[in-house]
Amino acid sequence: MTDAQAPLIWPLVLYTVLVVLLAAAMIFVPWLLGQRHKQRATGTPYEGGMIPTGSARARVPAEYYLMAMFFVVFDLEAVFIYTWAVSARETGWAAYGQISIFIGVLLAALGYLWGIGALEWGTSAQHLGRAAPDGDQHHV
Repeated sequence: MTDAQAPLIWPLVLYTVLVVLLAAAMIFVPWLLGQRHKQRATGTPYEGGMIPTGSARARVPAEYYLMAMFFVVFDLEAVFIYTWAVSARETGWAAYGQISIFIGVLLAALGYLWGIGALEWGTSAQHLGRAAPDGDQHHV
């Protein structure tokens, strides 16, 4: 390979040097100019806000994480459907068939989750007036 055909590497080297210098400046300048104080409230979370009460290690029900995962999965799938919709004319009928199968699988998964009660929040006795084990009726 001749010198005329060699790729120009200096822009990449310059960019890398600038990124490293910028990152170093973002770390060093606040350390250099920042205040150094140690008061009673310095170590508490939200130093300038409300006084914290209770433990930060509060227990969250498993259903919360399950619902969060459902949101992420269906949100990501919405991105796939949106990208198909943007390019629908260029991709043609083959892509229409593929997105139809994709949406069908989504609907089947949603139906399954709905059927097993994974989308319900709370105890089973609280949902839609179902009878509690002691025969008592609870309504949401």
